[in-house]
Amino acid sequence: MKKIAILPLLLAVCFVIAAQAQTAAAKPSPEMKMLHSLLGHWTYEGEYQATPVSTADKTTGEVTFQMVLGGFYLQSRWAEKGSAGELHAIEMDGYDPAAKSLAYTFYSDDGNTLSGTFAFNANTATTAAKYFFGGKEYMVRQTNTFAADWMTATWKGEISTDGKTWMPWYEVKMTKVKPAAKK
Repeated sequence: MKKIAILPLLLAVCFVIAAQAQTAAAKPSPEMKMLHSLLGHWTYEGEYQATPVSTADKTTGEVTFQMVLGGFYLQSRWAEKGSAGELHAIEMDGYDPAAKSLAYTFYSDDGNTLSGTFAFNANTATTAAKYFFGGKEYMVRQTNTFAADWMTATWKGEISTDGKTWMPWYEVKMTKVKPAAKK
């Protein structure tokens, strides 16, 4: 009697294993391929304007972009220097299937976060985000314009306290110094 009860269980296990073997492995969204032009190590220099979240200041920094977690996400690690000291941050970018857009979250070692969406149109990326700074929420929009060869870029950010009135926040010039390895 016990032999008969084990047979259906073994057949069920075989069917589950066969079904899993036939399931195609998940692949990153095609939208993630747009981010491959960012891969590599970049340096930048620029300037912050006086705003509710920053003082007028010059800045220099570096960022490395790499695909992680099977290519489903782009991770960037930032290090920036200004007169107030050094800031470090990590950003994760990925595709949000519910919103059908690219999304990102930026975490800095001063406890502030920036989260939003972005879209590419040729060599220009535009973002819309919420910035949480000092316990308050601000709206941020950014335009990143890349050269045709994707080796240099200008990033300009604006900030708003109410989403209606915008003020310049920063402008940086980016230069790719170490392209990503060819696969």
